[in-house]
Amino acid sequence: MDHIRNGMSAAELGPHGWCKPWSDDAGGACVEAMRLPDGRVALRQSTDPGGPALIYQRREIESFIRGAKAGAADFLLQQ
Repeated sequence: MDHIRNGMSAAELGPHGWCKPWSDDAGGACVEAMRLPDGRVALRQSTDPGGPALIYQRREIESFIRGAKAGAADFLLQQ
């Protein structure tokens, strides 16, 4: 797990284990997530599977999800 770092190529994490819990209705562009064996979470852009992976601690993802559910991210949808 020491080699897994923020910004590394998502391809280095392998092709298996990626999920698409968030997807747009236009088909194609979505965020993919992978739970790493040590509990961290990797995110990547589905249209660029070899691009950078963002690596988050479990507590960071938990905080984001709780905040989003509570409406804290609604400002991102405003035009």
